[in-house]
Amino acid sequence: MAKYLRTSGITAEVEGLIREARERLYIISPYLKLSDNIRELLNDKEREKQEVRIIFGKQELNPTEMSFLQSLKYVRLYFSKNLHAKCYLNEKKMIISSMNLYEFSQQHNREMGILIERENEADREVYEDAWKDVDSILNNATDFSYVEAPKEIDKVKSELTKPVGSKPEIVIPLKTSSYDGKYFSATSLSKELGISSKDLSYKIEKLKWIEKKNEEWALTSLGKSKGAQIKKGQYGDYIAYPETIIREII
Repeated sequence: MAKYLRTSGITAEVEGLIREARERLYIISPYLKLSDNIRELLNDKEREKQEVRIIFGKQELNPTEMSFLQSLKYVRLYFSKNLHAKCYLNEKKMIISSMNLYEFSQQHNREMGILIERENEADREVYEDAWKDVDSILNNATDFSYVEAPKEIDKVKSELTKPVGSKPEIVIPLKTSSYDGKYFSATSLSKELGISSKDLSYKIEKLKWIEKKNEEWALTSLGKSKGAQIKKGQYGDYIAYPETIIREII
């Protein structure tokens, strides 16, 4: 049957829940602030190629936090503006709690939570009922992606995996300086191409479109001349690349 958890118990069970996830992992919390332990566990899930769904509800996001999450290829972020629930679950367990996932809550607040185990017959109906709500929240949330990647990216995936020296077959027409095609963020591009954000940034830096300034990526004059722009998104400024960069990457 369901188990009552105090603060330290919630922390331990949530970390175990993330560690043990094999089929599904959902993190639902209005505030997206992660402790160092949770960051390490998410990095472990990345190495295991375990898909993670994170649903948040507050827009006051730390750029460093967002940058970390967007660097993880197997993490998908969703925004639900009316979200106030805190729920963490994998395919076997679910924790409904008052606790956020950062150190202050874990170390200074007095929190309460309930552990529900799907394999326990007495808990199964509760788990399934809650899961239906989680599924509804996800379906009504906004997928956190600045732009939709162009269809041509699917054709490029195979080109990126070819041995060095292979001649790409795809040709994407270059546009003029008055480019009016699609733009996309580095995050959406890296996920669609199946490469890490770090590798993609390296490729774009080698093209001399971007450079590091004060530990942040900045557009070079060449990047601007190629059509890249700084755009304002819901969560801050970001570099938007025209689809013509695909040809240069490959």
